[in-house]
Amino acid sequence: MRKTVHRHLGKVVAGAAVAVAGTAVMVGITLPGSAGADESSGGLRGGNQAASQAGQGQGQAVVEPGVVERAPAEGDKGTGRDPLTDDETKRVEQLALNRQLLASGENVEGQRGPQRIGVDLADPEENELDDPNAPRRADVTFYDYKDDTLVTKTVNLDSGKVERTDTQHGVQPPISRDEMVEAAKLLIADPLGAGLRADYKDATGKELTSPDQLTLNSMVYRATSGAQPALLGKCGEHRCVRLFPKVKNGSWIDARELVIDLSARKVGKLG
Repeated sequence: MRKTVHRHLGKVVAGAAVAVAGTAVMVGITLPGSAGADESSGGLRGGNQAASQAGQGQGQAVVEPGVVERAPAEGDKGTGRDPLTDDETKRVEQLALNRQLLASGENVEGQRGPQRIGVDLADPEENELDDPNAPRRADVTFYDYKDDTLVTKTVNLDSGKVERTDTQHGVQPPISRDEMVEAAKLLIADPLGAGLRADYKDATGKELTSPDQLTLNSMVYRATSGAQPALLGKCGEHRCVRLFPKVKNGSWIDARELVIDLSARKVGKLG
């Protein structure tokens, strides 16, 4: 836990500075102001003079600032295989989350309603592959912590109807942002999080009290025979996660031995 991995950003930044300086010099040499002004008699002399001036005044080379174009306005509705728009995403979430699922489901915090995992554009039906007017569909995925069920609803964006509902057990998609945050809360508050808290204080001089103080990455953990304590034996059936925390603008903290069972809301240690 007490070991950290440091990235040598100084070299990267220094390399970028050299690249920028090199670009400025190249602009000065290859784009002299007098190039081509006198090709008949003074072209060579003019070119040498421009190159000399560029060499003497490298620090004075002027590079025009880049122009960032605004992203095109996003419509209410996409067409064909266009990515889902924000409006489409909100709409299919509302259509997929019916009253029954909202009333019976439970999210990662133990509150009413299932945990939203993601919304993706669905593949077209086999008989629609060559149809330019095929309806757009979206797959909306929820994880119900009430009974550890992955629920996927396919919504037709044209008709507004839920065409399919798929329910699976033991299927674990990538961890969502909200789940990572909840896992970090459980780890910070748990006795096994003492090493994480100590490493954070060593790195920053401050107490670690909130996931907002960390940059988080994660991966799903599945139990394998004899590889973990009994506490983590249901991982795979339960929603379990390993966190890879990083001090914001700082070093990584090694928490690989710790696994958070989000379904049971417990923390276990491997090995």
